[in-house]
Amino acid sequence: MPPTGPPTDATAESPPREWFDEPDRDTGETGLRFGCTLCGNCCSGPPGYVLFTEEEGRSIATRLGITEAEFLERFTEDTHHGRSIIDIDTRHGYDCVFLDRTTMPGKAVCSIYEDRPEQCRTWPFWNTLLRSRDDWVRAKATCPGLDQGRHYTPVEIRVIRDGAEPRG
Repeated sequence: MPPTGPPTDATAESPPREWFDEPDRDTGETGLRFGCTLCGNCCSGPPGYVLFTEEEGRSIATRLGITEAEFLERFTEDTHHGRSIIDIDTRHGYDCVFLDRTTMPGKAVCSIYEDRPEQCRTWPFWNTLLRSRDDWVRAKATCPGLDQGRHYTPVEIRVIRDGAEPRG
């Protein structure tokens, strides 16, 4: 008679293996490392967009001590993808309006960090960077924190990527 009831760990369906499931040739670790260096490169560059939910917009407005309407008017714009936080043209590229390059000289910090949108919170575990090792390596050209810092297991990476898919 076949087993009944919910699957056990031995019979549960496993997610398909991805490149970051394979052990690193140098360290033997599976997963990836990332540690933010406060370079600001993920918040600057060519014009882009940072989409946010209504709830995230409310949280940001509260953090700034302004109304939601004022937040939307001063700090956002409509895009073909939805409402986005605006960029400002700087000598570094198009910086997110909330990227602060003055408080900590030589560093770039998010002035709304605790309330930043999901798109920002999930960097660098976006599908566009996780499609292949080559995509990850290409991203290292602009993000010095890739392959540095904290170790993330494959399960943690999937939870971040799949549970909070970036919209930008």
